[in-house]
Amino acid sequence: MKLKFHERIWQFVSNSYLQYDIIRSMDKKPLKPTESELEILNVLWEKGEATVREVHEELSKHKEAGYTTTLKLLQIMFEKGIVTRDDSSKTHIYIPAITREKTQEHLVGKMINSLFSGSPGQLVMQALGNHQASKAELDEIQKLLDNLKKP
Repeated sequence: MKLKFHERIWQFVSNSYLQYDIIRSMDKKPLKPTESELEILNVLWEKGEATVREVHEELSKHKEAGYTTTLKLLQIMFEKGIVTRDDSSKTHIYIPAITREKTQEHLVGKMINSLFSGSPGQLVMQALGNHQASKAELDEIQKLLDNLKKP
């Protein structure tokens, strides 16, 4: 019988106090995924959960990646608390422990502070000046700007 996602999470938490502590501590210290770890996270964010083989197959569509390299990176990410792992069956299933939104927030904040002297406006102007935004994206940006101008 295949367990539902929330059942696997509960089993994971109840079976491993150490892993639970890693998840709880994530809010206290910002995690800094490497570029390779971000590529893996993108696969996991899209799929929700995946085995090493599934992650490896997805990564192989865009770049040359060895299976053992993918496995080792996922093991490191597990140790860092970036992913959780359901090891209740023979095939381990990896689940992102950090959200795309929190990761983006952390990395963009770091970029604004380090590259743009704390100016989000400079970041936006650089991004819009170098990349073509769609009309829908520009409309969304305009709505955000309008909301920010409201008292």
